Amino acid sequence: MREWMTRLEKEGELRRITAEVDWDRELGAITRRVLEKKGPALLFESIKGYRKGRCTRLMTSGLGSRSRLALALGFPKDTSNRELVQHVMKKNRETIPPRIVAGGPVKDVVVRGAQVDQAEFPVPKWHVLEGGRYIHTFSGIVTRDPETRVMNVGIYRGMIGQKHTTPMLLIKGGQHWGQHFMKYAARGEPMPVACVIGWDPIMPFLAGSPIPSGICEWDVMGAYRDEPAELVRCETVDLEVPASAEIVLEGVISDDPATYEVEGPFGEFTGYVSDIPTPRPSMKVACITHRRDPIFRGTLEGTLPGSYSENSVMSSVQRAAIAWNILTQAGIPGVRDVFVPPITNGVNIVVQIAKAYQGQPKQIAAALWGNSAAQYRYKHVTVVEDDIDPSSYEQVDWAFAHRVNAGEDGIVVFPGIFGSPIDPSTPLEDRNVAQLGTGLWNRVLIDATRSWKFERRPEWGGARFPPTVRPAPEDEARVRARWTELGLADL
Repeated sequence: MREWMTRLEKEGELRRITAEVDWDRELGAITRRVLEKKGPALLFESIKGYRKGRCTRLMTSGLGSRSRLALALGFPKDTSNRELVQHVMKKNRETIPPRIVAGGPVKDVVVRGAQVDQAEFPVPKWHVLEGGRYIHTFSGIVTRDPETRVMNVGIYRGMIGQKHTTPMLLIKGGQHWGQHFMKYAARGEPMPVACVIGWDPIMPFLAGSPIPSGICEWDVMGAYRDEPAELVRCETVDLEVPASAEIVLEGVISDDPATYEVEGPFGEFTGYVSDIPTPRPSMKVACITHRRDPIFRGTLEGTLPGSYSENSVMSSVQRAAIAWNILTQAGIPGVRDVFVPPITNGVNIVVQIAKAYQGQPKQIAAALWGNSAAQYRYKHVTVVEDDIDPSSYEQVDWAFAHRVNAGEDGIVVFPGIFGSPIDPSTPLEDRNVAQLGTGLWNRVLIDATRSWKFERRPEWGGARFPPTVRPAPEDEARVRARWTELGLADL
């Protein structure tokens, strides 16, 4: 992470905040305003109550813009959506196994048992309506399948309960760590957990993505880094974590309701505050290891118009790449580009195709909705043709206006399918995870392609749809050749 911060500062993408800032809501409000202004990553160096002690600095918004995400992936700032998505598609299928090492900076300081106090770190209360101080907003949460012994690294929210406990949003069965949790519960055992705070920016980028079950994110991170991730064994649990991480919290989570603690509300990725405080599984922290003078890493969650969170920027590329791979594996031809608008966090997706047959958009929607990666994403699928830039709202809106006939399968609603339990547009009874096992969504396909039900027209050159008002290619070429002569070279 420190190398990443140095790179960002060199690129003018990191700002140090040396004025004293209160961790209680003020830090979050500053972060929101900087996001609204499309500003840089922030390093807070003077936090109220933390001018000295175990941890004095906090970094946020390192992946808060498309340009910084491009840098993290090894590309220039202005790289196109298609290039980034295709790179992620390729890398998500590659692995380089990690290397276990004897030690590293994350073992500089080891705190155990009664000495554990999460409040010694400058954990913000990010938003006025949140239920407490969220220590896990951008952490890599590490668990291991007790049967296959394959590890998983995910991003899941966690709030400080007591000084040594962390109630967390853990949905049984839905996500990979939820599946691990159910297996440990069936054995009557608590689940070992390690929470990694601050490491390579590729960690949250991949931890927040549904890498296929049975593949460890540490292996995929190695492929992205072009070298094995160096891991060290935890002190108290059977897990491995990056040797050069800033902070690691180790412990266990039990399915015993007596150990549950109230968690929430939380400012969710949707841009809305989540529901009422709810008893949830709570991690009991047995040990903390960290670097000397560690830097806390967190993120302001929640996307608003004009204000993209790190999650939304990551989702824009990662969810598009995952969707493209799903469509490829489903054998759907002609996919040219996939775009996820950052403002939607992957809930909306636009697929660009060279249309091969009339039912192709429905096949695309069915493939996406039938995949487990659609748990929280791909609620609204729009399909356009290759003359429409999927990243241009103006072009997509034009296609929607003039190519969609709602009465002719232009809009298809698929009701009652699995979906997000935190979507504010969904009735509470359809978000009852305890009863339903998941949330329920009504998903929508918008087919904004030109219909093949129309007859070909000879006056349109054999096309089914009327030509646009764009000038003929030869007319455009003639104008381009005279552009300077016309006095328009500055346009």
